[in-house]
Amino acid sequence: MRLSRRPPAPVRDKLTLERGERTLATAPTRGGSYVVATSTALHLPTLSGEFLRLPWERVDRASWKDGWLHVHETSGGPEHHVRLTDPGSVPETVRERVTATVVVSHHAKLPGGGSVRIAGRRPAGGGEVRWSFVFEAGMDASDPGLHAQAEQLLEDLRRQTGL
Repeated sequence: MRLSRRPPAPVRDKLTLERGERTLATAPTRGGSYVVATSTALHLPTLSGEFLRLPWERVDRASWKDGWLHVHETSGGPEHHVRLTDPGSVPETVRERVTATVVVSHHAKLPGGGSVRIAGRRPAGGGEVRWSFVFEAGMDASDPGLHAQAEQLLEDLRRQTGL
């Protein structure tokens, strides 16, 4: 079945799109709503029937497995799991859009042990690079000491890259 890029009118009425934001792909969900991938964000249905607008630079990673779209936000933000009944081009569009925001991704050892991935992403519409830290599994991401170490590594990386 070939799906339209445009979601049905009731779904469009609930979406909050920014000026110039274009729909790239849609997919129906098992709950009767839609996932909508646009030029600047991923719109995920919520339990209240509204949509969560997740700008591409806030998506750390996403995967498609066994009918589920799994989306992980940057900097330890929440995870979202949506069952799609017909994914269409949504998984490929999500991958392409997330990858397009990455300016730099650097894995570094922390002075106190462990490691961190430092990612710099630029919003789809342009603008300042936004930085995030992904600490090695088992590390306390809320530890201010770890953040201080990661911030120092980020400053070194910014000097090296000119960002």
